[in-house]
Amino acid sequence: MATKLVAYDDAVKRYDPVLGIEVHVELGTKTKMFCAAEVSFGADPNTQTTPVSLGLPGALPVVNGKGVEYAIRIGLALNCSIAETCRFARKNYFYPDVPKNFQTSQYDEPIAYDGWLDVELEDGEIFRVEIERAHMEEDAGKNTHVGGADGRIQGADYSLVDYNRAGIPLVEIVTKPIEGAGDRAPEVARKYVETLRDIFRALDVSEARMERGNVRADVNVSLRPTPQSPLGTRTETKNVNSFRSVERAVRFEIGRQAAVLDAGEKVVQETRHFHEEDGTTSAGRIKSDADDYRYFPEPDLVPVAPSRAWVEEIRAALPELPAARRRRLLGEWGFTDVEMRDVINAGAIDLIEATVAAGATPAGARKWWMGELARRANADEVSLEALSVTPAQIASLESLIADGKINDKLARQVLDGVLAGEGDPAEVVADRGLEVVSDDGPLLAAIDAALTAQPDIVEKIRSGNLGPIGAIIGSVMKATKGQADAKRVRELVLERIG
Repeated sequence: MATKLVAYDDAVKRYDPVLGIEVHVELGTKTKMFCAAEVSFGADPNTQTTPVSLGLPGALPVVNGKGVEYAIRIGLALNCSIAETCRFARKNYFYPDVPKNFQTSQYDEPIAYDGWLDVELEDGEIFRVEIERAHMEEDAGKNTHVGGADGRIQGADYSLVDYNRAGIPLVEIVTKPIEGAGDRAPEVARKYVETLRDIFRALDVSEARMERGNVRADVNVSLRPTPQSPLGTRTETKNVNSFRSVERAVRFEIGRQAAVLDAGEKVVQETRHFHEEDGTTSAGRIKSDADDYRYFPEPDLVPVAPSRAWVEEIRAALPELPAARRRRLLGEWGFTDVEMRDVINAGAIDLIEATVAAGATPAGARKWWMGELARRANADEVSLEALSVTPAQIASLESLIADGKINDKLARQVLDGVLAGEGDPAEVVADRGLEVVSDDGPLLAAIDAALTAQPDIVEKIRSGNLGPIGAIIGSVMKATKGQADAKRVRELVLERIG
């Protein structure tokens, strides 16, 4: 039976949405959080394990120092306070991918707490998200359910478990209730996760590839009648792994919960699954509260007490963060705010910066990446980064235009060759014979032929009407297969007629 929904616009007119987002990021350490098992993507199942990550009796954990450093980096970037001392706890629950029957996490003593992150929305508005905590923990293994229709446990014939992921270090970032977003709640959620992903990459603490599960979001949504009302009952949509899906999950839950409340029923506090194919969510299990996990301090690990000197050393070594970098580049490049937002939304900022570093002008780099290359990427349904052309090649292409060796029309043909793997722009120009005709002799011959063929236009030009000169130039360009310099052609036409 189809889920009842209230139209989104109607739902946000009558209810105030409140969000809570928990983002898990896999840290890019060489080994796991509590043992020396190697961490790498795509290894054969159950080949990257130790007695600790398998939860074997008597195996004792040791904290990964690099994992702690990365967690502090993240906390500082999110404007958090860093705890002078904190400790790990056991989060007790049974599931096949948790071989110890508990997850080593942090509960009441996180490494970082009380932070905030400013998120820039599509129109440039800044929305501040308050951060409750960022804590360290380990990942679970991976269950694969075989035989069902949709890969879920319901209807599966059997399940397989791979413990390679068990014990990989995570940082979980938990927001305070996100209030005041109103009808922009889905956009706020998406932009918040996007901003975090960019920060993780800038900090070099994770590859942050959502398609690999390096970054996963649990999205909490609740509705209340007015912003002054108590918080409503929330649902938690688990393991959402794309920006678009985060936005769609929030939008769907707002419409679904509004329908439940309109019917006089109560929203059930539960986890929910997101379905990529149609953007819907479905019920998972009744949501557990903290008490259900029976947290208690991990007896096999001593407290973590990062010295203030070490924390300040990490703070001093933080790289330029994405928001500051965007402000700097905006000033250096001279783009308008709208142009810069378009560049950011297209995922082109790194490509343009690298193209400028290779010698292109900011305007030229933007013209190619946001124009012709964006068009081709859209046609092929790939990202700009997936195109087989480098920033250095685009800088070379622009240099050839600036030197007068090719024009924009020829540059597109050169780009065809580069994308086809024929070499760098200069090689394509030479191999395809695309260089602009700069010898006046062939140009004059083509001009004379065009003038002879169009005497009426010649008379108009002689009488002072320069408008029709474009027809002459067009004929010359056609005769030279687009390889003439249009500016030089115009000069020669006027000389010839005058």
